[in-house]
Order: sequence, then structure tokens, then C-alpha cells
Amino acid sequence: MAVLGYARVSTSEQELALQVDALEAAGCSRVFSETASGARAERPELERLLDQLRNGDTVVVWRLDRLGRSLKHLISLVEEFGTRGVGLRALDQNIDTTTASGRLQMHLFAALAEFERELGRERTQAGLQAARARGRHGGRPRALSADQVAVVRAMHSSREHTVAAIAAVLGVSRATVYRQLDPETARPGEAA
Repeated sequence: MAVLGYARVSTSEQELALQVDALEAAGCSRVFSETASGARAERPELERLLDQLRNGDTVVVWRLDRLGRSLKHLISLVEEFGTRGVGLRALDQNIDTTTASGRLQMHLFAALAEFERELGRERTQAGLQAARARGRHGGRPRALSADQVAVVRAMHSSREHTVAAIAAVLGVSRATVYRQLDPETARPGEAA
């Protein structure tokens, strides 16, 4: 059962010493440290730490925000630790998932994160419904108006114009013209 530390600072102007000292004082046999933005997905030292972990090990961090890129990422890491039988301790926040109260705290964080995601989805749906009620619909605007669609169909049914000519007149692509034609009257393989 190893006690492994992870220290991270976001910029080279910040010092790792405070975190490393705290982790060593907490009994870490090895400290993985790096300078990397929390938003970056690639963190080689964190990957090395994850590769070293075995059942019964404990990961110690100075603060939880040093470990995860976001709350979602942090919860994912904690769940992975739990699955692998690895504990997590955050020194500054007094969290220790090897204890019942520490696991409870992490479950509360996970529940709050899920609650926030649900609220976000509900707000998005409410916004879309309100926009629809005002007559606004999402998506790309139509390339042709109803009058232009009528012109496309009339020009095509006269058989005097190719799809390419109709597209050139209206300033749209041939695919746009084809989408406006009745599939039965469209002439496949028509000269472009």
C-alpha cells in the first residue's frame, strides 16, 4: 500500500515547493509534480501516477483542484480510484475517501455536479421552448424562400433549364436545387 502524492501548478511563475513539502510531510513515498494548466487534458505526470496505482494505494493532493480539470473530471477520477481500490486525500480540504465521512463528501460533490448538469439541461430546454413560442426556430436559415422554390420547380418542369443553370440563376448549389425538386420529377444523371 503506497501513499503517492500529486502536485500541480498552472504556470511556471508559481512554486511547487509548498505542495511538495506538504505532501512529503503527509507521508508520500513519491510525489508526481508538474506545471500544466488545469484545463489541459495532457498531463504526463498525472498519467504516470495513474499507471503506478495499485489496489490499496492512496493518492494525496494538497487541494482537489490540483487533481481534476473540472468537477466532472475530478468525480470521474474519484470513481476510477474507487473502482481500483485506491483512496484519495486532500490535505487542505480535510477530505479522505478512505473514511466513511470522506466518501460521503465526495458523493455529495458528485450529486451536486449531477444536479448542476440537470439544471443546465433544463435551462437549455426552457430557452428553446421560449424561443419557439416567439416564432424563432434554431438551425440554419433556408437557402431559398417559398417564391424561389416555386421558381426552381417551374424552371425545372419546363425542361428548358439544367439544374446547374437553375442553381447559377439563384446563386445556390446544385444540391440545394435538387432538394427542392420532387424526387419523381428530378432527372438523375442530368447534365450539370
